[in-house]
Amino acid sequence: MEKVVNMSHWRRKLVLWMVMVIQLSLFLSVFSTEIHARKFLKDNDINTNDVRLHISDRQVIIDNGLVEVTIENPSGYLIGIKYKKMQNVLERRNHISNRGYWDIVWDGDSYDKLETKHVEVITQTNDIVELSFTKTWNSKNHGKTIPLNIQKRYIVRRGISGVYMYGIFERQENFPKAHMYQIRIAFKLKEDKFRFMALSDTIQRVMPRSEDRVKGHSKPLDFKEAVLLTNPSNPKLKGEVDDKYQYSTENKDNKLNGWISDHDSVGFWIMTPSNEFRTGGPHKQDLTSHVGPTALSMFVSTHYTGTEIDTFYKEGEAWKKVFGPVLIYLNSASSKDDDHRKILWNDAKRQLSEEIESWPYNFTRSEDFPHSQQRGQVNGQLRVQDRYMDKQLMQAKSAFVGLAPPGEADSWQKEGKGYQFWTQTDKIGRFNIKNVRPGVYNLYAWVHGFIGSYKLDLNITIQPGNKIELDTLIYDPPRNGPTLWEIGIPDRTAAEFFIPEPYPQYVNSITNDGADKFRQYGLWDRYSDIYRDSDLVYTVGTSNYSKDWFFAHVPRKIGDDRYRPTTWQIKYNLQDVNNRGTYTLQMAIAAASFAEVEVRFNDPNSDRPHFTTRRIGYDNAVPRHGIHGLYRLYSIEVPGYRFLKGSNTIYLTQTRSDNSFVAVMYDYIRLEGPNSLKN
Repeated sequence: MEKVVNMSHWRRKLVLWMVMVIQLSLFLSVFSTEIHARKFLKDNDINTNDVRLHISDRQVIIDNGLVEVTIENPSGYLIGIKYKKMQNVLERRNHISNRGYWDIVWDGDSYDKLETKHVEVITQTNDIVELSFTKTWNSKNHGKTIPLNIQKRYIVRRGISGVYMYGIFERQENFPKAHMYQIRIAFKLKEDKFRFMALSDTIQRVMPRSEDRVKGHSKPLDFKEAVLLTNPSNPKLKGEVDDKYQYSTENKDNKLNGWISDHDSVGFWIMTPSNEFRTGGPHKQDLTSHVGPTALSMFVSTHYTGTEIDTFYKEGEAWKKVFGPVLIYLNSASSKDDDHRKILWNDAKRQLSEEIESWPYNFTRSEDFPHSQQRGQVNGQLRVQDRYMDKQLMQAKSAFVGLAPPGEADSWQKEGKGYQFWTQTDKIGRFNIKNVRPGVYNLYAWVHGFIGSYKLDLNITIQPGNKIELDTLIYDPPRNGPTLWEIGIPDRTAAEFFIPEPYPQYVNSITNDGADKFRQYGLWDRYSDIYRDSDLVYTVGTSNYSKDWFFAHVPRKIGDDRYRPTTWQIKYNLQDVNNRGTYTLQMAIAAASFAEVEVRFNDPNSDRPHFTTRRIGYDNAVPRHGIHGLYRLYSIEVPGYRFLKGSNTIYLTQTRSDNSFVAVMYDYIRLEGPNSLKN
């Protein structure tokens, strides 16, 4: 009995000892994490300084002990950001209007940097300062300055090592007509400091300097944005291509981009916690950072859409919109850290998560920016009905669902004036669109794996604080009959098709592999190399679209600046043909630029095609290294007598050949037989 008691005693001691070891291990882990975290900003996260404001005739300074922000008075140009030992992270050699500034491209090539006339203190406490730099448009300036009333807002908060920026732009009914093609904020950083750019976990690199792009250091390529580095200041970059469009990304992914000064272990980051104020929906692509070093916060542009996106304001059209806020965030790591880049990037991601969690911000002091309690939300579930695929309703898994200004089913991708709110469904199609500004919207959606677009045929009015619960929504994608064959995946991109290896002399090492391979320079001319003697022929049942379907239908290069149209063939067999039935060719286009596709069935020499898209598209996705532009769907009905029992061929001719970039990208092609379902 005594032996048992002793064994029980030692067992209890062993358990207690193991618990103590576990607790000590957890403590050391937490302590190590805390110490590691404090390496990011050193003193920043424990700084308790008040926010101080100093206004003089020539400049305004806001200082919170972490950053000192200097703005020219009254122009509103951001002329300096002092951080740590860096007296100014912006390029001081630049003119004061070319360091940190808003700009708008309007009415052709007119360019306005939105220089303001007055400054107003909106909020001033120990915890926060908010300023507004303003200008009211005067008809005396008609044709000289953009017809807008302008507010450029700056916010500096206690304990945040950065500055928030947003703009409030307004047109009144008596303002003249105007196009506003581009609205953005641009930052020009110290060139001798910021050499390393980071856009994502995988897109990070040491960048060329601006001087590397000039004559004697580079060779111009097919368009002004692209150069081949022949004698760069960094020899490791010799032989690479530099082009700012290689670093574009979709709105939904464009939340964080910036630069690192390796010498100072300092990071400069643009954080965009919401896309509600961006245009063109979640898949609109736009610029991020590029050689300069330049960092951009893009709000409106015609990139990857062309002028089809609505940026025209007619005379008498009133309009008001808030762009932002975005956060310009600075951080630092110990100079002794070999992995300082990783430390700074991870800390920037952490801060971005906090900004997203805090959206919509409650510290702004503009009645035009509603806080959370002044917004609404819409909940629901989306399902898909395609009886040729499944007799039962299918789950709309990971579908994109959004609220945007009223319009046609796909109008949101061309919408350039209002607000948009998007989310993705869960695995059973449920969605929750939160923090929606008051207003009138339509609900739109598209579902991966299904062609076409969904639109709920009623207006949704959001009022402050309301929560709308929708019934289950049913999407009936375009479908006229059973699938006879298909090429590709309905995902609104050409990413699944064959993307060739780049020319070895035109490589950008950062985009060489993986999901960004399509961003390499010169891929459009690889078609003429691969299909040297004849155009693409795809045989259904034998060919593989990931190897045998070129990602872009481009012209054939036949000499210097000489091209000719190309005709692709789809060969397939039909065991039976219903001569009296109607077949359907579903042709989804992922991008188009000044192109035309003619479709012929079994007769390549017929004078008139069975169908033509006519000239479509301005998105310029091919030279700008995009894998999609604007989505288009053509449901082409074909009478049964056009088909043959046995071997058939569809001929797709891209008729335009002005240059290499006149092209289309296909998303998905499907041939459907006649309707065989009973009502």
